[in-house]
Amino acid sequence: MLRKTLFGIALILPLAGGLAACDDQGPAERAGESLDEAADSVADAFERDGPAERTGEDIDDALGN
Repeated sequence: MLRKTLFGIALILPLAGGLAACDDQGPAERAGESLDEAADSVADAFERDGPAERTGEDIDDALGN
């Protein structure tokens, strides 16, 4: 559940940053880009499912969680 929530946030942050884009890159713009990159990193971390993650999901599915 937490993984899905964080993944959702990681997808929304870059979209919200794109809506607030401007031509002049001030400190707020640079900070926003840093947040976008951090959100992408979080999304990448959760997209890589190893064998333990897949096994855990299989157990969750079997138990109906």
